[in-house]
Amino acid sequence: MSELKVTKRDGTQESLNLDKIHKVVTWAAEGLNNVSVSEVELKAHLQFFDGIQTSEIHETLIKAAADLISEDAPDYQYLAARLNIFHLRKKAYGRFEPPALLDHVKKLVEAERYDPHLLSDYSAEEFAAMDAFIDHSRDLNFSYAAVKQLEGKYLVQNRVSGEVFESAQFLYVLIAACLFAEYDKERRLDFIRRFYDAVSTFKLSLPTPIMAGVRTPTRQFSSCVLIEAGDSLDSINATSSAIVKYVSQRAGIGINGGRIRALGSPIRGGEAFHTGCIPFYKHFQTAVKSCSQGGVRGGAATLFYPIWHYEVENLLVLKNNRGVEENRVRHLDYGVQINRLMYTRLIKNGNITLFSPSDVPGLYDAFFADQDKFEELYVKYEQQEGIRKKTLKAVDLFSMMMQERASTGRIYVQNVDHCNTHSPFNPHKAPVRQSNLCLEIALPTKPLNDVNDDEGEIALCTLAAFNLGKINELDDFEELSELIVRALDSLLTYQDYPVPAAERASLKRRTLGVGVINYAYYLAKNGVKYSDGSANGLTHRTFEAMQYYLLKASNQLAKEQGACEAFSDTTYSEGLMPTDTYKHEVDKFCDEPLLQDWDTLRKDIVAHGLRNSTLSALMPSETSSQISNATNGIEPPRGYISVKQSKDGILKQVVPDYETLKSNYELLWQIPNNNGYLQLVGIMQKFVDQAISANTNYDPSRFDGKVPMQQLLKDLLTAYKNGVKTLYYHNTRDGMEDPQKDVQKEDDDCAGGACKI
Repeated sequence: MSELKVTKRDGTQESLNLDKIHKVVTWAAEGLNNVSVSEVELKAHLQFFDGIQTSEIHETLIKAAADLISEDAPDYQYLAARLNIFHLRKKAYGRFEPPALLDHVKKLVEAERYDPHLLSDYSAEEFAAMDAFIDHSRDLNFSYAAVKQLEGKYLVQNRVSGEVFESAQFLYVLIAACLFAEYDKERRLDFIRRFYDAVSTFKLSLPTPIMAGVRTPTRQFSSCVLIEAGDSLDSINATSSAIVKYVSQRAGIGINGGRIRALGSPIRGGEAFHTGCIPFYKHFQTAVKSCSQGGVRGGAATLFYPIWHYEVENLLVLKNNRGVEENRVRHLDYGVQINRLMYTRLIKNGNITLFSPSDVPGLYDAFFADQDKFEELYVKYEQQEGIRKKTLKAVDLFSMMMQERASTGRIYVQNVDHCNTHSPFNPHKAPVRQSNLCLEIALPTKPLNDVNDDEGEIALCTLAAFNLGKINELDDFEELSELIVRALDSLLTYQDYPVPAAERASLKRRTLGVGVINYAYYLAKNGVKYSDGSANGLTHRTFEAMQYYLLKASNQLAKEQGACEAFSDTTYSEGLMPTDTYKHEVDKFCDEPLLQDWDTLRKDIVAHGLRNSTLSALMPSETSSQISNATNGIEPPRGYISVKQSKDGILKQVVPDYETLKSNYELLWQIPNNNGYLQLVGIMQKFVDQAISANTNYDPSRFDGKVPMQQLLKDLLTAYKNGVKTLYYHNTRDGMEDPQKDVQKEDDDCAGGACKI
């Protein structure tokens, strides 16, 4: 055996050295609990042959360690991760020790992998200072799932050949260097160090576009793009063009198609009949799927329309598996828009009248901007002769919507009145008429009349998240808020804009969406649960502090750099805080007092403005939460071990502090109903100025095999009463799941990184 040769990464050969292999595995196991070096080596059952590649040996060892991850031995996720880190560094640098930062940057700028501004903006002395505070040992804190996500999505690489060019700590410090490059030299290194420390110790979580793109020559990093189509061919084509440009640059898309007139409407003065929504929705679908998102993920979009649209019966079924291609558009997801009057008709067992928006002047705009005006117009048009209309029982229409939501899981809900009455935007100046791919963004849009339209508005939102697992005191939000607001605000100026309408809107509104990850761990760590109300007070205090310190940071930035140009479009400019406009139903299940100094902040905001029109949004964060070894967004885990099936293979991830906190975690299918969760979302929404990716979850075994429609409608109404702006996935337990494990396939949309982070 000792005479066998191995082929090294540089192509040279040397004698097989089993002791060297043993040393690497022993190094990876150092300090870990309940892991066995010999078991990894045995499980690898390496079949050595003359000339075997050292990389093959290493990959087999990694897989062997990963296969051993279990509830009884969760630390194998770190052993496998360390072996993988060793492997990646060898691929990137030809050795384990990373090179000097400046040498590394010069090499990758020359190879056109890094943005050349790094070398022109920073001196050799500044690179040396950055090099001094980089801590490459933090690579060893990643879990296996995190390393595979880094390798698959984030590290700069040649995706065709599989070459990797960097390791994680360089990624983190260079993102910081890019985002603070415009700060004055006296203090930018301090911001870079503090931001680097926050992201590399997982206190802050960054979204896929930033992790994958900042430091490269590609400069488009907003996670979410909201595009509104008008009711004209020019507008529809301009919308399609904008979709293609943004899908190709890593963004998830929200499309508002609700203005498009209904099938059979007269056009060109009655010369012809309109083909209706479906052909144009198909056109949008083609645009979304025409290119991948920068090689990182496939294109994905959610399309929005009002529940009272004349074609709604045909639109609700677009995603289901029945029907034929001609009357289905299955590769988009859909957001159905509802308001107070529609819910009132349901509660009172009344009717809903369907209209084509083109036949009822003013109704579509009032649907978002003015609820009283909408009701007045709606009733008037119901009674007016000569308008094409259709009448359905409200309960039948809502039941149809909820049936499609239950069967596909992907018919979403947007409560457009809450999005405008509890909003940072004055709905008469800047109404919110749609959300995004993952139902957490609520920003103003205007249809494009053509690709160079000066009046149209495409909304972008740039995301990030606090890791609640790292929050020990509520004051911890202050430092982290300053860092993330400054970094994301700088990014708005730093990035490029493929479409002028997006640049104008972004730079005048400067919208941010900072959310959270690891909420389930946060609850477990504090000994409270989703289902019984015990987490309500903690959640109120936490999200109050989060929003307060985000606003305080944006206000401070406004004092330094000026308020955003469109600050006067916000309700903040009128002195209104989120605590002034929330749904007071929340007070019935959470009477927690406000703890922050809102009155002083209110005065400061009125006096000096905000640098950013919005600050918060709660996104799913499926991918980025794995980087931090955290639980997803605000969701309860389905199992103690998540098993993710992705293009990188099977990835196992154990919930944080499993061995210590196992009994404190409340798993998804242990939660008896949606009531407690929807209360928590209502409490969060009291403070969050955009929206929340909130899910509803159903275990049919609790209902003799079939969830009653009455229960689905009850939960929909509960969410509305609690002030919830949007509902994302409808999850149904399939009965085959292991209650201790969470087996998921990676999605192309937010769950796979498009808009989540």
